[in-house]
Amino acid sequence: MKKSAKRKAAAGKEREKTPSSGSCISNYVFWTDSCGETLEKVWSKIPASLGQLIATIAMFILGLTVRGEWLLFAAYFVKYLQSGGEGNYIEETDELIESMSDWFAFRFKGYVNVLVISTLISYLTYFGIGGFLHWYYYVGQRDRSHEWKCQPNKFLTPDSERFEIFIGSLSLVFGSAISAAISTYIANGGPGTKVYFQPGEFGYIWLVLQIPLVFMYQDYMTYWFHRTFHTPFLYKNFHKLHHTWKQPTAFSVTAIHPVEFVIMQCVLLSPLVMVPIYWLNMCILFAYIYYHGIIDHSGINFKRYWWQPWQPDCIFHDNHHQYFHVNFGFNIEYWDTLHGTNRRKDRIYREDIFYGQGKSLEDASSEELRLEREERESENPLAFSKNTHEFKLE
Repeated sequence: MKKSAKRKAAAGKEREKTPSSGSCISNYVFWTDSCGETLEKVWSKIPASLGQLIATIAMFILGLTVRGEWLLFAAYFVKYLQSGGEGNYIEETDELIESMSDWFAFRFKGYVNVLVISTLISYLTYFGIGGFLHWYYYVGQRDRSHEWKCQPNKFLTPDSERFEIFIGSLSLVFGSAISAAISTYIANGGPGTKVYFQPGEFGYIWLVLQIPLVFMYQDYMTYWFHRTFHTPFLYKNFHKLHHTWKQPTAFSVTAIHPVEFVIMQCVLLSPLVMVPIYWLNMCILFAYIYYHGIIDHSGINFKRYWWQPWQPDCIFHDNHHQYFHVNFGFNIEYWDTLHGTNRRKDRIYREDIFYGQGKSLEDASSEELRLEREERESENPLAFSKNTHEFKLE
C-alpha cells in the first residue's frame, strides 16, 4: 500500500508539471494510478508465476486482435466450415455473383457492420489489455525497472505517452478498415486469394514447407520496406513519427504514419494472393508476427525461447528505437547480419547517420564518444542474451 501511495503521489506531481489536454487520451495515461490501489488488492492474491503467465497471454491477445487481422481468421474459418470437405462452394458463389449487377455492393456486403465491430474490439484490446500491461510493468514495477526494462532509467513523459496513444489509436482505424474490407470480400465469396481449406489439396510437403517459406518472405520484404523508410526523404516525412518514442512501449506498435501503416499491412498480406497457403497456416503466421510486434515494442527485456534461434531478443528492436538507423529486421535477425546493418560495437548510430552503417569510433570526436558512452550505459545488461552488456565501451 505504501508503494501504491508513493506512486500515486509521484503521478500527481507529474500531472501538476504537465498541462492537461482535457481529452480522454490525456486522462487515460493516468487511469492506472487512480485505479492502482484497487488493482493491487486483487493482484496481490495471484501467485507471481500465474501473474506473469496472465501478462504474457494478455500480450498475445493484444498482438493478435489490435490490428484487426482476427477478422481474416474468422472469415477463413467460416469458409472452411462452408467447404464441408469440398471446394465446390467457391464455384457456386461465383455463379451467383455473375448473375448480379452490383458486384461491388455484393462483394463488400456488411462492410460497415464489420468495420464497427472490428474497430470496437481493436480499441477495447488496445486500451484494456494495453492498459493492463502498462499497469503491470510500467506502474506496478516501475521502482524495479532494472529487473525488466531495456532502458531502465528512461521513461516516456506524460505528453509523449499521450501522443503515442493518440497516433496508435488513429492507426487502429486504418488497420480495421483494411481487415474489414478483406474479410467481407472473403465472406462474400470474392475470388483472387490463394488460400485453400483442405490440408492435402496441394500436397503435404507444401503444407509443411509453406510456413517457413512464407514467413521468410514476409520478414525479408518487411526488412527492405522498413529499411527503405529509413532513407532521408521517407524517414523525415513518414517514419520519423514512429521514432518519436526512443523508449517504445506496447502502445508504440501501431503508432505509425497512416501511409506507412497501410503499406506495411499490404506487404504482410501479399502472400494471400501470391501462393497457395492453407488457411490455418496463415492464421499461425499472423498470430506469431503480431505477437512479436507487441513484444519487440514493449521495452521489456523479453528474450527468445530455445526453439527460436532466428528470433532476436527484444533489446534488438529497442536498440533500433534508441539508435534509429540500425537493426531493421523484425523476426529474423540474420537479414541485418547479411546486409551489414546490424549493430556493431565499433560504430556510433544516431538519427542523423543514415543507411545502417553507422560511424566508426575512430572517426568520432571526444564529445561524440562521451555521448555514446552515456547512451550505452543507459542500456540494461540483463536485456542481452548472456545478461552482459555486449556493446559497453571500456
